[in-house]
Amino acid sequence: MNQFLLVIDEGTTSTRAMLFDRDGRCHASEATELTQSYPRPGWVEHDAAEIWRKTLRVTAAMVAQAGGAARIAAIGITNQRETVVFWDRETGEPLAPAIVWQDRRTADICARLRDEGHEATVQAKTGLLLDPYFSGSKIGWAMREWPQLAAAGDRLAVGTIESWLVWKLTGGIHISDATNASRTTLMAIGGGGWDDELIDLFDVPRGALPEIVDCAGRFGETTAFGAAIPICGLAGDQQAATIGQACLTPGETKATFGTGAFVLTQAGASPPTSRHRLLSTIAWQLKGERAYALEGSVFVAGSLVKWLRDTLGLIGDVRETDALARSVSDNGGVYLVPALSGLGAPWWRPDARAAISGLSFATGKAHVVRAALEAMAHQAHDLKTAFAADGQDWQTLRIDGGMVANDWMAQDLADMLGVTVERPAMAETTALGAAMLAGVGVGMFADLTEASAMRGTVENFTPQLGADARHTRLTGWAAAVGAAVGG
Repeated sequence: MNQFLLVIDEGTTSTRAMLFDRDGRCHASEATELTQSYPRPGWVEHDAAEIWRKTLRVTAAMVAQAGGAARIAAIGITNQRETVVFWDRETGEPLAPAIVWQDRRTADICARLRDEGHEATVQAKTGLLLDPYFSGSKIGWAMREWPQLAAAGDRLAVGTIESWLVWKLTGGIHISDATNASRTTLMAIGGGGWDDELIDLFDVPRGALPEIVDCAGRFGETTAFGAAIPICGLAGDQQAATIGQACLTPGETKATFGTGAFVLTQAGASPPTSRHRLLSTIAWQLKGERAYALEGSVFVAGSLVKWLRDTLGLIGDVRETDALARSVSDNGGVYLVPALSGLGAPWWRPDARAAISGLSFATGKAHVVRAALEAMAHQAHDLKTAFAADGQDWQTLRIDGGMVANDWMAQDLADMLGVTVERPAMAETTALGAAMLAGVGVGMFADLTEASAMRGTVENFTPQLGADARHTRLTGWAAAVGAAVGG
């Protein structure tokens, strides 16, 4: 009996496979780390072949755990967005490194296009801004700088990570779901598909792009694990987390604190318009109908704690951060602006650099670690202010991601934002959302509302911090960010 939903959750620093039942219980999980390469300052790359090998390995482990492929009803895939893979249709092998969403190599290209007056058109059509974060400028750069891509001609295939994995799993189906396609700056999100004007603007080969499809349905089958398993759910990681957090009604908001931090507020059936440099994006597409979201993207969140551990050596394990933050009464005047890959929303300053300010001889590592955690709530407050100015203020905030297992940080978010913060017992809401989509796609659930029962129970954190203390911290943060952006 095929009773499990198998999810492939391919992130920035790891790839994971998980087994869910229809009640939302996770029966097994297998993960392995991915290698990130930094060939030059601001450049971030993956080896797509490594992604496939490791995804295949962890997925095979879950198939075995389930008792064989016949026990799996469907596969759902969720992935790091904006990362671009280039491969050969004939050999199925990568032709170049995958350019990661964090990569900033096209900052000058985006600045030139802004100076030429193209950003208004890009924003109107895509809901996005001209920033190296998105895929379009990455593809155009690669086509100019890596001659093997142009030389491939009609054999060239280009896609985001879910597109790459579907190709490999099915042996040649070239598709991209609407949520991932909406992050390329090549798609008109108001109702169209790939946009010719945008494709020409970024010098992208249209014939290499995948077909845009729904987020749930029967997209193809894989026989890589014995019996055929249908692939029935596809979504970018932040959209999958929005679904996994059951943000199905306009106004409901989630924040995922993973490698970066991403806030999405469900906005209904029409694309929202931001006047405060937030993003309009597709939340999901089912049976050709789209729901939209307003999004704020922070580039550095969990990767900051990883940097404290791996590069600075201030901690030996990320779990130490909770106790270290509690070991001091406040930040001691220390602020950390985590612009290790520039600043995202609402600043959009790819040139900004990280800074630690307010150091003295009284500063200890606990103050620096606490300042790093506080930066999560500070950045979230900047986003809340922008969302409110666009008419989408948060009434509650549903949080998920690896960082929010830290109780101190969850409470700090509630204190600085002044709203109740909900943390579900099932922290892997990105994978859960992909499972929900796969369940809808295979017919296990009638719709996402029925599937949302998989979310389960939540824990609430309510604001406790006084207004004066909150104001003091936000004032210090504003000064620290102002210095980092040169104003």
